[in-house]
Amino acid sequence: MADLLSDIQFNEFRKLIYDASGITFSETNRSILDSRLKERLREKNLTDPQEYYRLITSDKEEFKVFLDSITTNLTRFFRNQPHFDALINYVIPHVIEDKKQTIGDFKIRIWSAGCSTGEEPYTLAMLLKDKLPAPYTFEIIASDISLKSLMTAQKGFYPDSRISGIPQNYLASYFTRVEGGYQIKPELMKTIRFDYHNLRFDMGARNFDIVFCRNVLIYFDEAAQKITIDNFWKSMARHSYLFIGHSESLFGMDTKFEFLKTPWACLYQKNEK
Repeated sequence: MADLLSDIQFNEFRKLIYDASGITFSETNRSILDSRLKERLREKNLTDPQEYYRLITSDKEEFKVFLDSITTNLTRFFRNQPHFDALINYVIPHVIEDKKQTIGDFKIRIWSAGCSTGEEPYTLAMLLKDKLPAPYTFEIIASDISLKSLMTAQKGFYPDSRISGIPQNYLASYFTRVEGGYQIKPELMKTIRFDYHNLRFDMGARNFDIVFCRNVLIYFDEAAQKITIDNFWKSMARHSYLFIGHSESLFGMDTKFEFLKTPWACLYQKNEK
């Protein structure tokens, strides 16, 4: 089957996408861009890719919809359990110990970057609700470049097919059974603030104790990865922890983060004097 885009058009689209989001399209995943673009052309009753290119370069809202369509949003609750084991058994105790040095600071601040449809931040919230000792509390900011995914996350409704992996006691405590699936209870939903954010730019928020950004860097080239990691460094507290995907690594990158191997999982830490 012939490609929808000529080589020149493909380069135009992928440069536009890269400049805006850091997401890289190469010949190996060109077919994904091709299929998503066909969907948008049908939706807008267009046949010429160049006409759609002109549209997204002049219409910011349509460009956001287009970025939504090309973003891969594969996620699930309790994905990669060893990360959560490391969080509860190693990271949280160390964060609490560090906070004892600051009088009156009992809040643990977490950023779930590239949160997709919300399974990761809700998993974090359930664990912290269950495991975090008094008087400590937490707040989670969850961000993504996909508005469609964020809308799903904010609703907090998940069909039966999406709740596999959730322990039964958590399902009973934090979800309400409704027609067609499960609704997350308000007490858990209010611990998370969902926000649109492009990881190529500084979020502006500071002093995160923990950042989760898993299976996002793999879509970036080295330059975009470096920008993202530097932005994380700026956003994090002096002593803090970074989780990335198990297939991702900061090896070979010029970064101040230190590699940390725990009995449960590997992650990275910021230790600033």
